[in-house]
Amino acid sequence: MDLTEGTIAEKTGRAKKMMLWFGIVSLLMTFAGWTSAYIVSSTREDWLTDFQLPTIFIFSTCVLVLSSLTFILAKKAMRGNKSSLCTGFLMATFVLGITFIVLQFRGFSEIVAQGFYFTGESSSVTTSYIYLIAMVHIFHVVAGLITLIVVIVNQLRGKYSPENLLGIELGATFWHFIDLLWVYLMLFFYFYK
Repeated sequence: MDLTEGTIAEKTGRAKKMMLWFGIVSLLMTFAGWTSAYIVSSTREDWLTDFQLPTIFIFSTCVLVLSSLTFILAKKAMRGNKSSLCTGFLMATFVLGITFIVLQFRGFSEIVAQGFYFTGESSSVTTSYIYLIAMVHIFHVVAGLITLIVVIVNQLRGKYSPENLLGIELGATFWHFIDLLWVYLMLFFYFYK
């Protein structure tokens, strides 16, 4: 397919999707670097081999996976020309995203209650990596929430239709990436000790 073919709207849509994927790939490389550093650092003598993530992180993961489902349902509703249903699912996705962040901070509170801080004398290399990786992921969830606010506002203004889903598609792609990234990170932390 010739990328120069099509209407201005089609070419703009392809360009926006390509730029989003470039961003996603660069974020994947960043997190791959951090998880690689985690593996290399695990050979240190002061590495915590018996550290367990708080259970609340499992609940937050379930919430984030559910938020991806609500985003899928929002997109499906708009394809079916059910605008108010789409709005409801987008709002549910937003609430679930906020819930994820709240649960994450509760998980960090449990880590602190165990006596592990991000830095300082009470810190551990193990938990410092977990704090770093999880906090950067939360930053990206916040970026996803800002994107979601833009999508919701545009939805409320009637910008989307079954024929024009570009904004919803871009927002959904980024949201699903954030979701899959967290699932990967949870599996990584759970299985790699």
